[in-house]
Amino acid sequence: MTSKRPERKRNLAGLLEGSSDLTLPGQVSPRTVGLDALKPGSQQPRRTFSDPGLQELAVSIQEHGVLQPLLVRPVDGGYEIVAGERRWRAAGLAGLQEVPVVIRELTDLQARAAALIENLQREDLNIIDEVDGKLDLVALALALPREQAKVRLTRLTKEQPGLEAQALEALFAPLGETWVTFAKNKLRILNWPPLLLDALRAGLPYTLAGVIAGTPEAHHAQLIALAQQGLSRTALRVEAERMGRSNEAGETSTTQAAMVARRLSSRRFMARLQPDEKKAIERWLARMPDVLRASSEQND
Repeated sequence: MTSKRPERKRNLAGLLEGSSDLTLPGQVSPRTVGLDALKPGSQQPRRTFSDPGLQELAVSIQEHGVLQPLLVRPVDGGYEIVAGERRWRAAGLAGLQEVPVVIRELTDLQARAAALIENLQREDLNIIDEVDGKLDLVALALALPREQAKVRLTRLTKEQPGLEAQALEALFAPLGETWVTFAKNKLRILNWPPLLLDALRAGLPYTLAGVIAGTPEAHHAQLIALAQQGLSRTALRVEAERMGRSNEAGETSTTQAAMVARRLSSRRFMARLQPDEKKAIERWLARMPDVLRASSEQND
């Protein structure tokens, strides 16, 4: 166990050295590179790019140019985009032939970290993409597989700060959130039922999903449908509470029916009854609903 600590320390140090300051301006002077000399990054975590969003960015680039240089690394025959693939695509739509870039020698690990950090700084980031991306970043920093990193991150919140905590603080610094807040408040989202996670990916607001997550899973589909129809958080909470009360009432009714059946089938209970009490039960049974009468006759 102790033999792995130095290796992890080197991994953390190398990751921080290469990724935490990659996109800061003024470190390396940008240069211009032709669009055809660039190719999408192999470490890019984002695989879908909204056409309307790209068109809007293309119009902005036509008017103002590419304001932020792309981060690239040298590869055979050209450069690989580490951060800025969306700007590259929009520049092509805008009719540009070249774009400003900052060229850095980066390992796959460093490139992956830089791409994750840029992706996490998007304004339109989905909450699930955010949680997935930050967990991937944690996994890189701790040199652990995703699931192990998830467990380790939770445990770190209960330990005294050390090297791992320092590394996470540095990596989360540009993301506007501490790793402790992320671990305690957002990481649990990944444990929500698949139906709720799919709804989040489809655009269900996190605030509404949080209300639904606290209800029985049997109610989720109906509550998700109501939320997608435009119910406010307050209205959704009221509806969830109403469904909970209805469910409790149904369970109470079932419990009472079972208790009555046990009483009526008990010879000891029936033997203790007074004549007028027996007649009252007989009159009550005579008003038995047809569904119960048919069931009892079948059993006979």
